[in-house]
Amino acid sequence: PTRLLCPWGFSGKECWSGLLKLAQQVANCRQCLERSTVLINQAEHILKENDQARFLQSAKNIAERVAMATASSQVLIPDINFNDAFENFALDFSREKKLLEGLDYLTAPNPPSIREELCTASHDTITVHWISDDEFSISSYELQYTIFTGQANFISLYNSVDSWMIVPNIKQNHYTVHGLQSGTRYIFIVKAINQAGSRNSEPTRLKTNSQPFKLDPKMTHKKLKISNDGLQMEKEESSLKKSHTPERFSGTGCYGAAGNIFIDSGCHYWEVVMGSSTWYAVGIAYKSAPKNEWIGKNASSWVFSRCNSNFVVRHNNKEMLVDVPPQLKRLGVLLDYDNNMLSFYDPANSLHLHTFDVTFILPVCPTFTIWNKSLMILSGLPAPDFIDYPERQECNCRPQESPYVSGMKACH
Repeated sequence: PTRLLCPWGFSGKECWSGLLKLAQQVANCRQCLERSTVLINQAEHILKENDQARFLQSAKNIAERVAMATASSQVLIPDINFNDAFENFALDFSREKKLLEGLDYLTAPNPPSIREELCTASHDTITVHWISDDEFSISSYELQYTIFTGQANFISLYNSVDSWMIVPNIKQNHYTVHGLQSGTRYIFIVKAINQAGSRNSEPTRLKTNSQPFKLDPKMTHKKLKISNDGLQMEKEESSLKKSHTPERFSGTGCYGAAGNIFIDSGCHYWEVVMGSSTWYAVGIAYKSAPKNEWIGKNASSWVFSRCNSNFVVRHNNKEMLVDVPPQLKRLGVLLDYDNNMLSFYDPANSLHLHTFDVTFILPVCPTFTIWNKSLMILSGLPAPDFIDYPERQECNCRPQESPYVSGMKACH
């Protein structure tokens, strides 16, 4: 029979045995390549996984399979050397091993952090600022917000998708939300997003300022002088009567002005700087209330008033004395129309003075009356942090009869 010649100089039997071993090595290599292809396809698939737990588990499984494959000395052994016997023949997968080990798995970004000290607000907008450690790996941000109505309902709010407004696809690290309610607290959450998933910031409470307003010249007594900026009213001293009598609370002695807004919703806070005035009344009134009775002489007005050394709250011709520091120079007014409350505060001492419970049926406007000196208003302010709104605080009024108006004494 014809002798089988081997190109490497081996005998036919040795050559045939070597070819069989080579075929087995090639088959093993093909199997490894197929497994590598499966692993690469799985890796590409899990890069699109949004669920963090499933992503981490799948990545772990792939890493273990790669480690097992690269540990096999029967496949990943030195390069082919045709000078050696076929028993020592192998293929080198060190390059593929390095490629697999060098794969960079994309992970969900770290939670961003809202920079509360950089956030700003107006009466109907809030600008939210935040930072992120993974800025270059983030494809977009999502801002979520809802009205905060109390700590008790926060967990239910957090888990309720329907109660949140969502602003998607934000590319920068700040955003201004428009169309918010005046004087209202909101909860904000920022979500950082990439292909591997998303993570949320810690919730942050921010609040809008109150509705700004000025004194309305059309609603101002002709003997009062209004400043050019519409924020200060002054009584001419020459027009004062010589005697300070209780008649100053009658209609003929009132010198008042009203704000240029009518409020029918929301929560609003403003302050009044009294200066050296010792006779004044500050509060709210329905539009239908007579101008000369803005001082609480009817059922359509509610005021806090100083009558020389006495501080009183008055409504519907009934009044009550209030314990107030005699050096009170600034008065805070919180009107919570939606929750039917009008409260007065001493902001310098973080002190609650009195709260009226009012069932509002019509829009109201801020009112200001003086009998001497001047008043200045500060509007468009946020409610101070010491006000535990909407929780009620115990009022500082005491049921004593005023020397000016008699009637039932009760904390309204």
